[in-house]
Amino acid sequence: MRPIDVSGLGSVLREVAARAATAPARFVISGNLATPWTAVRTLDETLQSFTLFAINGQKGLPDRDGVTLETAFVGPGMRHSPRMRYLPTRLSLLPRLFLGPLAPDAVLLHTSTPANGRVSLGIEVNILPAAIEAARGRGAPVIAQMNPHMPYTYGNGEISLEDVDVAFEVDEPLVEREVLDLDESSQQMGELITRRVQSGATLQLGIGAVPDAVVAQLTGHRDLRVWSEMFSDGVLALERAGCTDPTTPLTASFLFGSAELYRWVHRNPRVQMRRTEVTNEPSNIARNPLMISVNSALQVDLFAQANASRINARIYSGFGGQTDFIVGALHSHGGQAFIALRSWHPKAQVSTIVPLIDEPVTSFQPTAVVTENGVAEIRGHDERTQARHLIEQAAHPRIREELWEEAYELGLTSRYAG
Repeated sequence: MRPIDVSGLGSVLREVAARAATAPARFVISGNLATPWTAVRTLDETLQSFTLFAINGQKGLPDRDGVTLETAFVGPGMRHSPRMRYLPTRLSLLPRLFLGPLAPDAVLLHTSTPANGRVSLGIEVNILPAAIEAARGRGAPVIAQMNPHMPYTYGNGEISLEDVDVAFEVDEPLVEREVLDLDESSQQMGELITRRVQSGATLQLGIGAVPDAVVAQLTGHRDLRVWSEMFSDGVLALERAGCTDPTTPLTASFLFGSAELYRWVHRNPRVQMRRTEVTNEPSNIARNPLMISVNSALQVDLFAQANASRINARIYSGFGGQTDFIVGALHSHGGQAFIALRSWHPKAQVSTIVPLIDEPVTSFQPTAVVTENGVAEIRGHDERTQARHLIEQAAHPRIREELWEEAYELGLTSRYAG
């Protein structure tokens, strides 16, 4: 490892660009709330053109002519950019692409400070181990922004200093997750899902108000396990309330939370940070007993197909881990996969339960679809019964008559039942 001052980073980045096999050079960076902002700003100031690959890129990423923003899951820092390049792929399969079409010319990491010859990727492991291995395999540099504020977490994110080519230090507090208000609809959906969760269940909870509401209402449960793409402060609350299984590590691929959460995970052997290929592999998910998967969607249609990716033909997010965890949960012994969404979009003033999705489908056939109106049972029912459940239990009352008419046109009911 070659330590440098941040003032020398620009020359390192210029060397990367000069040696890149193709132009512009591709830089894979830590995403989510672990973005190495000092490295990214220096990259933007140093090179006129480059490709930046990040998962769930946050606001503040460079977005100008000469910059290509590349991702398989769109975050707020890329969502509306005309310079974004979206790659549809299951997150569990994304790491393989670093050995081919997404080969990195450099990897920019945000790590802890060194200890015993190692650093930790802290709150963001995710796809980074695969990117590091791909870079090392093709002689591309691994550059670490080392920060004493980054917690040292255990698992696949522990990196030998021998695998870091260049490192510089910063002293920057980590970005914290914005706290979401648990509105009435979210609390209602959280309560409906919580009723289906048994003590001893394994949880996968995404980002958002509904997963937060589920966690908040599980304090009466015991021996809960966590096997998730990510978790936030709600898991810390469950741990402190004695709700979790003390014999099983809390497993995730990245963290999305507060400074308190980050302090708690620092050198905490209860928390194991695993690479995406481990956490999102459906067969690994399925091994967990009573697996509970809670994900959201933008739309669900009467065939129980979910669109969680696009609005008006424009990419909004992506597959993420939804497809991996739905499949894994449905194969788990006693597992359940829920799609939770509001029945009515308050800004667009449209129903989220629609006759037939005209966007690309993200997933389909979960255990049940949950809205603030109720639970529409899907799994194990014929298509007509599924449609009836969606209309009667999930859809907003003001749209049900229209949905019955559409169901008739789609052959999902033998007569118009509105």
